[in-house]
Amino acid sequence: MEISQEKSVLVTADGTPLKISLARAQRRSKIVAFSMVLPLLIFILIAFLIPIADMLSLSVDNSITKEILPKSVIALQNWDETSGELPDEVVFAAMVEEIKKAKIARKHTRVGQRLNYESSGFSSLFRKAGRKVKIIKKPPYKEALIKSDKRWGQIYTWQVIKQFSTEYTDGYYLAALDFKRNPTTGKVESLPGKESIYLKLFWRTMLLSSLITFLTFIIGFPLAYMLATVSTRLSNILIIFVLLPFWTSLLVRTTSWIALLQQEGVINDFLVLVGIINNDGRLAMIHNATGTVVAMTHILLPFMILPLFSVMKTIPKSYVRAAVSLGAHPWKAFWKVYFPNTGPGIGAGSILVFIIAIGYYITPALVGGSSGTFISNRIAYHISSSLNWGLGSALGVILLGIVLALFMLYDRIVGIDNMKLG
Repeated sequence: MEISQEKSVLVTADGTPLKISLARAQRRSKIVAFSMVLPLLIFILIAFLIPIADMLSLSVDNSITKEILPKSVIALQNWDETSGELPDEVVFAAMVEEIKKAKIARKHTRVGQRLNYESSGFSSLFRKAGRKVKIIKKPPYKEALIKSDKRWGQIYTWQVIKQFSTEYTDGYYLAALDFKRNPTTGKVESLPGKESIYLKLFWRTMLLSSLITFLTFIIGFPLAYMLATVSTRLSNILIIFVLLPFWTSLLVRTTSWIALLQQEGVINDFLVLVGIINNDGRLAMIHNATGTVVAMTHILLPFMILPLFSVMKTIPKSYVRAAVSLGAHPWKAFWKVYFPNTGPGIGAGSILVFIIAIGYYITPALVGGSSGTFISNRIAYHISSSLNWGLGSALGVILLGIVLALFMLYDRIVGIDNMKLG
């Protein structure tokens, strides 16, 4: 006798088909799982993705001139900046009218500050114009404005205003890469050697961060190996000393290195005392690249030791013993058998240390001097001191791009799947 398809369908106790019941249960479990990670997603969105999007927009935003001087911007579009002649009376009349309005709203200095990033002198020009235009009440506006400041009679002034009156600009990125667009010709030109600083800072950041990563590996690998091979009781005691720096303020740890490394500091006093150097030959180990490397190597060392230790702890000791029992020299057994198994820990520690190092700015600012500062110090300067947020954002975007490029390169060569924390 054939069993009907309806009777062959499995159902739950309440009569619901089992397939539908399982689908509902899976849907509920997904909703519960999503609700558990929702706070983390919101935090990432607010604290990470939105600031990055804002940084991207600031790095190309150039709306200040167009917002405050809209009529002048429109009038300048009909002016040929290569003609060798000043704009006509219409442009000057619009400029006088809008500077008067901007003065009342106290916005005229914002235009000057924005243009001053591209060419020095515009900040003072617009501050002065805010004081002088109130006496200009009738045409000819061109003669009156030039009389108030002769810079209004220079073609270069109007070329800069026109060039940086667009809503978006690549000027910040050009400046971040030590380039500049010539207002006269519109061509991109490299800055002179004395003014070229950001590419040098990027290279210095990469080189010093790589050196710090290498030093933490050289120092941290033997320590992690010792922690993984000693008894559990002793290992737990020693790991406390590794974690001890985290219980001390970063500022305290950095300033303590100033006391140790300065020319009248503890290390120099000891070297003089034992006769390694004389009193006149004290070593300059602070406010330079040496101070940055030493202090940051100490600060970031735990970030290398902990991933190495967690991976080494999972490597069976029998691997090396088996290689030795088969005739391999202990040293060769270590390099051929044990060391390759620590690769995931080396990768994790190196990525952690390197990425943290390139973003550090407190320690280089305190101990780095002029030769040990990172690009992050210039980003902090533009964000908090010079208030050139566009340039600071452009530098940040470039640094983020470098990190992502290196991360992708690491994934292609080593593989992110091989990176483990134990």
